[in-house]
Amino acid sequence: MSTTICQVMGFIVSSLGVAGCMVSTAMDMWSTQDLYDNPVTAVFQYQGLWRSCVRQSSGFTECRPYFTILGLPAMFQAVRALMIVGIVLGILGLFVCIFALKCIHIGSMEDSAKANMTLTSGIMFIVAGLCAITGVSVFANMLVTNFWMSTTNMYQGMQNVQNRYTFGSALFVGWVAGGLTLVGGIMMCLACRGLIPEESRYKAVSYNASGRNISYRTGPYKVGSGYEPEAKARKGAGYEEAARSEDGRRSYPSKHDYV
Repeated sequence: MSTTICQVMGFIVSSLGVAGCMVSTAMDMWSTQDLYDNPVTAVFQYQGLWRSCVRQSSGFTECRPYFTILGLPAMFQAVRALMIVGIVLGILGLFVCIFALKCIHIGSMEDSAKANMTLTSGIMFIVAGLCAITGVSVFANMLVTNFWMSTTNMYQGMQNVQNRYTFGSALFVGWVAGGLTLVGGIMMCLACRGLIPEESRYKAVSYNASGRNISYRTGPYKVGSGYEPEAKARKGAGYEEAARSEDGRRSYPSKHDYV
């Protein structure tokens, strides 16, 4: 029962995490304009992984997608790739996890196959969560670096060179979603450990017979005298083991050898 609960909880948590990764990747507020020094502004800018947007004070918002790929920074493209890989692995893990649930019976699938599928989905969720957390952290590091560079330029008198950007809401959604996916993958791996002992408990025991394995056959029983085979065997053994003595004479078995 505990294994089933762990599987179901891992599936639910991982599903929420994968959905959060998809929402975070599609959001436009990965970086927002810092309004600390200028709280009242006519234009508010924010950027995402796929487009940049400008919101005016009148409420009108205009978004412009990035029409280039090679013109974007390498770290920016790496963040895109990490988020996409995390989403793809998460979706594949969900499909595998559905068939691996112990409460769902599909044909004559054994518990050993469900254990292997549970472990596979758990590993997929763990890798997907790590990809999402790594991608969001890399983007946050880029924001911190650009923020302090912009702050240095502002203190040097170049206030109108560029705007400062800070963390957007998509970053926090991505961190939480990656953590949920990672926790769901760990729960699936723990559920796999609960399935394996029950299956291997009977396979590890071997039964060996204490005596010789004697097979009995039904049929007529032939009665023999009991002397002829034994006498032939003894006679052959007695004459074949005769050894030549030191003076060249051949020694023959005595009458005691036939007793």
